[in-house]
Amino acid sequence: MNRNEIATLLNTNFNAFAHFIDSLSNHRFAVSPEGKWSAGQQLDHLLRSTKPVNKALSLPKLALRWYGKPKTPSRGYEALVNDYRQQLSKGFAATREYIPGIIELSHREPLLKQFYQQKERLIQQIESWTEEELDNYVLPHPLLGKITIREVLYFTAYHTAHHLHDLQTREQLRKNPWNSALEEMIF
Repeated sequence: MNRNEIATLLNTNFNAFAHFIDSLSNHRFAVSPEGKWSAGQQLDHLLRSTKPVNKALSLPKLALRWYGKPKTPSRGYEALVNDYRQQLSKGFAATREYIPGIIELSHREPLLKQFYQQKERLIQQIESWTEEELDNYVLPHPLLGKITIREVLYFTAYHTAHHLHDLQTREQLRKNPWNSALEEMIF
């Protein structure tokens, strides 16, 4: 994908996630009885994951050389996604700095606002990178090791879609009205 295609994918995936979060009831936003992260916590996790990318992309490119140069060419989007899924299947869990805290209903609007701001900043920053530069600088990823900036952007787009899919799947499983009513009473 070129820069414009990556920016479009990021915009699409971030907007889809935000719209889904916005569509949830207050209860569905704040509670996750399965012991998994709530929708609000997933939103917070995505913010925690995107902010460092934005920070790194805003650094002078010379500073990014501290991480070294790529040893292999950038993978395509599908190859990166497959490698990430393979790593997840080995039982990878988010590292401490990416684990969300307790998210309350009052956090929804501020978190969504930050989410949109981070998306806009990310898309703006892509403009300052050439196609060649996207493939000639690397950043560390906690699971995938050092990956190119292009791969970081692919990951960020996929990671957002991955969490959206997770939430949508859980919502589909909750479609039983009796379970939903019981859950509302308990929680």
